[in-house]
Amino acid sequence: MNTHASATIIPRQPQRRFVRTSAPRLEIVIPVKNAAQALRTAVESVHRRLASEFDLPFRVTIADNASTDNTAEIARSLARELPSVRHLRVEREGRGRALRAAWTESDADVVACIDVEFSADGGRLPELLAPLLAGHADIVIGSRLVPGAHLARARKREAIARGYCGLLGMLLGAAFSDPRCGFKAARREVVQALLPLVEDEGGFFDTEFLYLAQRNAYSIREVPVDWVDDADWRACTPRSAIDDLKGIARLRRRTREGRDRLVERTGAAPAAGTSEAARLRFRGPGNRRRGASRLTSPDSCGTRRPGSQPTAGALP
Repeated sequence: MNTHASATIIPRQPQRRFVRTSAPRLEIVIPVKNAAQALRTAVESVHRRLASEFDLPFRVTIADNASTDNTAEIARSLARELPSVRHLRVEREGRGRALRAAWTESDADVVACIDVEFSADGGRLPELLAPLLAGHADIVIGSRLVPGAHLARARKREAIARGYCGLLGMLLGAAFSDPRCGFKAARREVVQALLPLVEDEGGFFDTEFLYLAQRNAYSIREVPVDWVDDADWRACTPRSAIDDLKGIARLRRRTREGRDRLVERTGAAPAAGTSEAARLRFRGPGNRRRGASRLTSPDSCGTRRPGSQPTAGALP
């Protein structure tokens, strides 16, 4: 994978608190492809909210996914102008490839993904991040299909979204409602454990990541988001629908073959002294069972998993 990250320039103005650190507590990744028109507004909106409302070191990464317009130029300019912003260039196409590159490099305690179109919904950031920073969840995702979400959406797109989620529930037993929502976050150790299992590099990446998290008994919490359809939506194409069906079939096959568990990557039972969380995820030969979903309702405080991050640095 060919990537290039331009260095962030620490601003000269002493009044700005947040600068790029070697180990931020939070990293927000904004994956983009040919998003020159919306990029500056999105990044500035996310950065402004983080700097003004979150008392913790953070980083904003623009994951430029093989853009052919002037997205890269704008991203480099933002990295020079704003503290704790960097530009990561990924030369090959694929949303999943861009997220994998950014998340693999991250050294933050919590990593998140916010699509450009969700940057205006920054008011939901505390709901997304607080359970993770407090150690009450492994993964938190935004959903446009749970109570409390506010939608301004075409009926056709609404029907397609609900049909897709229904298909995932029927064929995969998925307990999450909106994997396509570009508003999600997770603890870094969870992300780095699951990434080697994820095979898709395109639009099915999010669905596969969440399904594997569920199969490995990681807790998933959903929060409602606000959504307004853009006038130029083209996300549902015959090609994307075919790719999704192929992805679902591949996951069903992996599950039948027992290749959807982290134990397949470790190859041995946990050693003495291994954390209880790791033991719960281990499934030895003859002891495989379906990983219980740990999905919690949007208004639930969640259940703390053994070995989860201790409560610290809660959001204001």
